[in-house]
Amino acid sequence: MNNHMQQDSLFIHKADALAAEALRQDAAFDTEQWQRYIEQEIGFILPNVQRKWLVNAVTQTALSYGLTILQLWQQLPINHELRQQFLDKVLIHESRFFRHQPSIEFVTECALQHQRRQLANDSNVNSNVNSSVASNANNSDHIGANELFRIWSVGCASGQETWSLAMSLAAKQLTHYTILGTDVSEQALKKARVGQYDKRQQALIPPHCQQFVQPLRQASVIEALRFAPVATNTKQTIKNSVNAHWQVMPTLKQQVRFTLHNIINQEPPTPHLQQVIVCQNMLLYFRKFDQRDILARLSEQCALGGYIILAPGEALFWRPSNMRRIAHPQINAWQKISA
Repeated sequence: MNNHMQQDSLFIHKADALAAEALRQDAAFDTEQWQRYIEQEIGFILPNVQRKWLVNAVTQTALSYGLTILQLWQQLPINHELRQQFLDKVLIHESRFFRHQPSIEFVTECALQHQRRQLANDSNVNSNVNSSVASNANNSDHIGANELFRIWSVGCASGQETWSLAMSLAAKQLTHYTILGTDVSEQALKKARVGQYDKRQQALIPPHCQQFVQPLRQASVIEALRFAPVATNTKQTIKNSVNAHWQVMPTLKQQVRFTLHNIINQEPPTPHLQQVIVCQNMLLYFRKFDQRDILARLSEQCALGGYIILAPGEALFWRPSNMRRIAHPQINAWQKISA
């Protein structure tokens, strides 16, 4: 593995050097042009202070495909794979487990209350039906997929928030729920689906949820490196593979799924209304009018009586007629009160 890592490391250093040289030679590099393109595609506002981040994303993508910066610009509208690779490099995938624990605790309590209501409804149904086998079968259907407690984690990045929610619900022995994590970055979603992270991330998981962590076999890390395509490998890919020490328990994956979704698009990622929609630390990357559009779409996907949870201090300008803000000292939550 050491030889393989050394080869990848040499490739990375060479790519970095070529990227810097490419930028020096391309006097026509227009930062604002690239910023406008990113905003047009995904609504994402990349601040000027992150110009170096943008330059690296552009040059690294161009080099990995053997293109000049100008050729990359010309290919983006017609090459979907190239466009996705570029956006993956531009987007900021930083997240962490239990980033805002009061919000996670609020969602968990909502799920507990939902389960209690379902059990109470089930008890009422049982008391009003015959005890025949047919009636029992019908009652089993009553607690079906339509009664799942549905959570949508918007802008889930590499999955830490999504898995945190799953761990918290599972710690309360809840099983009748489903969590959908969505993001515009396919690269981030691949890591989220695998569910492998480093020791630093594990340290953020509270003791009562450590039961959902299992050590990662070193062999799986070696395989990940061995079969990684060298031509598109990056410094971050190697770092993630080498530093991954644990993974979420496979049992959690039964209730969790991830899908690619651009929140700027009108079409929702699922036809189901959600009991809870968590959208934290994402809106700040959008202009205010885009934030309003995003929140309006989220409210449409929120079930009556359900909640939208934002990060503290986010979207304080929002005053929807069909939502009311929850009086809570630690979280920024809104409940849907009318259709």
